[in-house]
Amino acid sequence: LMSVTAEDPKRDVTTTINLSSLKSLSPHVSAIMESLSEEERQVLSKLPLGSAMLLVVSGPARGSRFLLNVGSTRIGRSPDADIFLDDVTVSRKHAVIEHSVGSNYLVKDSGSLNGTYVDGLVSSEKVLGNGSEIHIGKYKLVFFINEKNGLSETLKQKGSL
Repeated sequence: LMSVTAEDPKRDVTTTINLSSLKSLSPHVSAIMESLSEEERQVLSKLPLGSAMLLVVSGPARGSRFLLNVGSTRIGRSPDADIFLDDVTVSRKHAVIEHSVGSNYLVKDSGSLNGTYVDGLVSSEKVLGNGSEIHIGKYKLVFFINEKNGLSETLKQKGSL
């Protein structure tokens, strides 16, 4: 075991951050933003104000993007789902994301066999925020919303625009 002392500057674990880039995004979301490809950041930077997007970050459809711009978005294994996730770990009618003008985006489990997890916890209903991680079967989707002074400002400061 090595001990870290104040005299050893090479072992200093403190790093500096630019606080202006974290205005409305948590460190968790900033870490997710850093892990995105340049193309994904470009796409997110063009989201209209109030619009949201799901990015599949793991699972069979990794890299897929889904724009959420209607009142209700059905997610499941059924071919008529708005977001079709083709895997046996996903129920035919797994979950729904609801949104009405001036309100939050809300994910609701539709009585699925394996459940819908938001940020690691099983959820029957949960309000989504920037960086919310939704696990549906083998899929991990990350939710992004362009809010006033939120996502697009952070992307501009990271040099993506």
